[in-house]
Amino acid sequence: MKIVFIGSGDIGVPTLAALLASARVSVAGVVTQPDRPAGRHLQLTPSPVKRAAAGHGVEIFQPENINTPAALTVIGGWRPDLAVVCAYGQILRQPLLELPPRGCLNLHASLLPKYRGSSCLQAAIRNGDPVSGVTVMWMNAGLDTGDILLQRELTVSADDTAGTLHDRLARLAPSALTAALRLMVSGQAPRLPQDHAAASYAGKLKKADGHVNWRQSPVIIERHIRAMTPWPSAFAWLPADGDRQLLKIHRATIAADHAAVADREPGTVLAVTADGVLVAADGGALWLREAQLAGRKRMSAAELARGGALTVGGRLC
Repeated sequence: MKIVFIGSGDIGVPTLAALLASARVSVAGVVTQPDRPAGRHLQLTPSPVKRAAAGHGVEIFQPENINTPAALTVIGGWRPDLAVVCAYGQILRQPLLELPPRGCLNLHASLLPKYRGSSCLQAAIRNGDPVSGVTVMWMNAGLDTGDILLQRELTVSADDTAGTLHDRLARLAPSALTAALRLMVSGQAPRLPQDHAAASYAGKLKKADGHVNWRQSPVIIERHIRAMTPWPSAFAWLPADGDRQLLKIHRATIAADHAAVADREPGTVLAVTADGVLVAADGGALWLREAQLAGRKRMSAAELARGGALTVGGRLC
């Protein structure tokens, strides 16, 4: 079976590697996003998928718009039997979906119909879901609305961040796709319609979404911090000589004794110890364990406090 792989993000790299190493399929070509400026010096940087495909003798195609007639001509020239899509970043229109005779499969990092959209990992952690997983879906013109071929679950750990959950789902995806391809070859691949009434949507995140609302409960804030790690990163503002200074919060834990601090103004620094910085929230408090001032390195909150940035009685806003 000749497969065209369409993807850009890190989460698709293990799946592409598995396809390239497989003796049962051949990768006819790889489609990924164009190189983009990145980093402090805005150097043109290839996508993780392009880097993974390099050196394997496979053609790499980077159209600005995958749905143009010119792009369809290139992909059609590879004569793929099937397209496999994972974290590509563009919507595939109907002419492209109809190009491979065996259709297009999408690997989505949630248990559809829950969390259609791009921030499904963050939504699962933010909402305290006990399980997440990978869905292999027959693509249609809607946003993650196609029929389900199969799903694979994994347990969400109490200390998972969006980053760690991303990596675990990336490792799960190749086996899910392999099982789906076996079902296709045997003629037993199901098409299970999604329950659209049960669907939820997790839209694209912005940097501003990382802002911590201290008037929420410690449980909600702790989940939020994990969901925003590593990007866009949870953050608060520190007062600084009439201005304000950005504080990224990388790790926090819920304080055990909620009652002792329940009456304090949310965001108030209650204690600074060798273990971290205790901050009031709605009905409780959290220990900040790792944080980072803008332009500084990541450090323990206690180290940060020793520098004078966090003091008892100060308030994070």
